[in-house]
Amino acid sequence: MRLRHIEVFHAIYVTGSITNAANFLHVSQPSVSKVLAHAEMQLGFALFQRIKGRLVPTAEAQMLFSEIDKVYKQIRSVRNSAINLKKVKTGNINIGLTPALGFDLIPNAVAQYKAANPQVNINLQTMHNDEVHQALLEHKIDFALMFSPPPLSGVTAQSICQSELVMMYPQSFYPHQPASINLSEIAGHQVIGIWDSGPLGDLLWNRLSEDDIEVNADIKVQTYFIAARLAAQGMGVCIIDEFTAQGNLCHDVAIAKIEPALKFNLKALHLENKTLSHVANDFLNLINELANVPKSI
Repeated sequence: MRLRHIEVFHAIYVTGSITNAANFLHVSQPSVSKVLAHAEMQLGFALFQRIKGRLVPTAEAQMLFSEIDKVYKQIRSVRNSAINLKKVKTGNINIGLTPALGFDLIPNAVAQYKAANPQVNINLQTMHNDEVHQALLEHKIDFALMFSPPPLSGVTAQSICQSELVMMYPQSFYPHQPASINLSEIAGHQVIGIWDSGPLGDLLWNRLSEDDIEVNADIKVQTYFIAARLAAQGMGVCIIDEFTAQGNLCHDVAIAKIEPALKFNLKALHLENKTLSHVANDFLNLINELANVPKSI
């Protein structure tokens, strides 16, 4: 007997008629009759007899029912498990991310996601662009979130949002606290150099070279967070991503947009030949939603 035969037989046996079985299974009466007839043909004997307008199980059907009832209960258990899995998400999400996202975006996403899905485990690993490819290939992470990553073989890059570099500066440097600034205006101040910080460092360095802007950079770092903290100590201005800038605002510093803007993309990277799990895809959708909430500087 096929699973459909078992389902229909069980419904007729329990409800006592084809009409009731059809209602129970949410199908038409003819389809129930057709499946029953096919089951009897396959078995080579009748399962029900019509006596005084009622369907009465044959002796063979009564002998089969105890075993079929066990199978039916197992089928129902599988269905209930599937429903529970849909309602209560479980699993693991492994994410590689650029450190700048650790100030606000990812903590907010984790807090919201865990509140709705407490049984999902989330593992966060900070990394730089040159570490991502190997981590994906070795399945250490499900996806990575990076700023303007280079093309990688076998890796799909999904755009999350567009962002930009901003200037973080000690308020004493610019008492009028400009909302925007041209890079030529930073030449008279100490600049915390971040030239070797990957794609964003290249973006800034190219603009300075194109506009022939010379800056005084006695302090050089490779991490935007350190640059932001040095700016808070009055050590100079820094050109950093707006995620890090917003995450390190304090009363001693301010943020200004750069004109013309230095824009870059936040992208999610995952293997082309590996489908993201349901929970990982849901979490990525939440990040996408939060990242595109308008920000004010």
